[in-house]
Amino acid sequence: QMQLVESGGGLVQSGGSLTLSCIASGFTSDAFVIGWFRQAPGKEREGVSCVSNYDDNTFHTDSVKGRFTISRDNAKNTVYLKMNNLKPEDTAVYYCARGNFCSGPSTMNYWGKGTLVFVSA
Repeated sequence: QMQLVESGGGLVQSGGSLTLSCIASGFTSDAFVIGWFRQAPGKEREGVSCVSNYDDNTFHTDSVKGRFTISRDNAKNTVYLKMNNLKPEDTAVYYCARGNFCSGPSTMNYWGKGTLVFVSA
């Protein structure tokens, strides 16, 4: 069974840090990307960060550049999202998703159920 499971969300004060994890299981070992997306109440789901399993390129949306870092551990089938200097506007449900290339939500084929990040002012 192909599955993505997120963890690491929680409540944090503004300026704090969290690290999210996305563990993949049941997939074949072909070329793919893992993206982190987030959706705040009343807003559309947006891409946050993305990494492939075959090169060192990473992508971050402008609003998180310099604060968030995506990384992968292929041996553990895990992708991490290290989030520093969190702001209240980062509050959202964070999802990881798997696809063929880093792009918008519609290009992803598999999704996790999400983990909530709440940043208090």
